[in-house]
Amino acid sequence: MKKIFHQKNALRHKYAPVLNAPYLAWCVIFILIPLAMVAYYAFTDAGGHWSLSVFRELLGTRPARISLAKVFGNSMLYALAATVICLLLGYPLSYIMARSGIRAQRSLMMLLMVPMWMNFLICTYSWITILSNNGVINSFLGLLGLPALKLLNTPGAVVLGMVYNYLPYMILPIYTVIAKLSPSLREAAQDLGATGWSVLRKVTLPLSLPGVASGITMVFVPSVSTFYISQKLGGSKTQLIGDAIELQFLTFNRINTGAAMSLILMLIILLSMMVMKRFSDGEEGAFIA
Repeated sequence: MKKIFHQKNALRHKYAPVLNAPYLAWCVIFILIPLAMVAYYAFTDAGGHWSLSVFRELLGTRPARISLAKVFGNSMLYALAATVICLLLGYPLSYIMARSGIRAQRSLMMLLMVPMWMNFLICTYSWITILSNNGVINSFLGLLGLPALKLLNTPGAVVLGMVYNYLPYMILPIYTVIAKLSPSLREAAQDLGATGWSVLRKVTLPLSLPGVASGITMVFVPSVSTFYISQKLGGSKTQLIGDAIELQFLTFNRINTGAAMSLILMLIILLSMMVMKRFSDGEEGAFIA
């Protein structure tokens, strides 16, 4: 048996480079090369010479710094609001799903996955029909004799669009972690006199922190860099960093400036992910508070 085991390991190590080659090629072509191109354009001028002029333009003068800080600040604020709302909605839903029976879990999972099968643009565009002045909500208010509300082209509409599109990415990792928790942990806590709330607060919540950290990352990262949601639901008055980058590339044809802003955004996202990783480090075998 040991000989067969060692032979299998030898074959696995022998063919590992061949098996990993497609994945490595994918990473090089679609991750490393695009990142290298962004870095190249960010640190060159319009003539292709190495220069920090783009960063000096973005950060050199006080009005430029204020404008850039405002755009980044709005993006972080909207993404943080969407992440908090997704967490407040997603954790109870994940807990209910994990504690439900198998058939109920399958039904709830199906309801959760169906919107994800639809095109992202269509899902976002459908909210225009719901929130517009003549949309579903205001038409219903009109039937009740109530005045119409300004729902579209507002910050609330942008956050709503983020929550709607990214809520499943909060629910799924938390649900996965809670569903894997052994029932014996809950039973042991109850045997020691813990109430249902105490079990949730001192056992389930600490042990589910890896899923919470993953969900926060998976919601915050796309929210902070989105641009389609803000364009369709926020109007021209709501500009996030994704909108500003798109303007540099498509409208102003300033590739170097857009690349520099993209690089700054990537650094902010990496810092955010590092912070979340520190909170989740060692939580795979999380303690019971």
